[in-house]
Amino acid sequence: MRPVATCKAVDGVSLEIAKGETLGLVGESGCGKSTLARTVVGLNVPTAGKILLDGQKLGGFRGKQGKKNRKRIQMVFQDPAESLNARHTVGQILEEPLLVHRMGSQSERNSRVKELLNLVGLAENAANRYPFEFSGGQRQRIGIARALTLNPEVLVLDEPVSALDLSIRSQVINLLMDLKNRLGLTCLFIAHDLSVVRHLSDRIAVMYLGKVIEVAPAQELLNNPLHGYTRSLIESIPQPDPKMHRKFSVLSGEVPSPINPPPGCPFGYRIRSELYTESIGKALELTEVSPGHWIQQCPCCCPKKKP
Repeated sequence: MRPVATCKAVDGVSLEIAKGETLGLVGESGCGKSTLARTVVGLNVPTAGKILLDGQKLGGFRGKQGKKNRKRIQMVFQDPAESLNARHTVGQILEEPLLVHRMGSQSERNSRVKELLNLVGLAENAANRYPFEFSGGQRQRIGIARALTLNPEVLVLDEPVSALDLSIRSQVINLLMDLKNRLGLTCLFIAHDLSVVRHLSDRIAVMYLGKVIEVAPAQELLNNPLHGYTRSLIESIPQPDPKMHRKFSVLSGEVPSPINPPPGCPFGYRIRSELYTESIGKALELTEVSPGHWIQQCPCCCPKKKP
């Protein structure tokens, strides 16, 4: 069949994560966060670009070299009820990566399973039970344990707490912070909720319609957001104090179609900015405006301040 249109779920994204750092990636549903995560771990094949680890290009995720690559990068999925095999016990789920990579004897693999369960705060006898016998928070702990089985260098977390009850989220977030510090993990933490991302991230990148529009250290981004969309995300963070009142601007318009994007800035097009026409035909690339703070320079999203 003749292709009718092309949808670029992720378009020209370039990110760097330092060893031991957590980079938070935020944006509304459909902006390309999960597609980017699945591409990093090899579940999606990119049509262009490359993935580097320690300066070396990862040569795909197939064959013998692919096995080595998969050991170095692992992923925690959003919904543990869907990502865990309901027909396998927890012990079988945690042992499977070791069997695939032919690591250790049976007794060594059993010891590793017990070690992983202790690491994520579950009893050792959980190995004999099935995923459906656990709560959502406990299932996500199992998912985290599975991702850590092969001692990966990079951990990709795709909205790991969005499917959990609010009372459980803080427990899982504290667990992730503890594991990051204890194991020295390098993490890509993906979420649509800035209030969650700011607790875990050293830096935060903001995506909109397949592109990264702003990157900065976490505190800098929260205190000094420069892009209009980033400011809208921060304004939407709920305040725990009911007596605190603040200005809140509701976003107007609809997200443009990724199959037929506008010729200029997609966010300016959405909010019907008066300066939108100035963005048409311009290369909206990330520019460093202060140390470590990068923004997609656009006249309608980050207009120059008057002197």
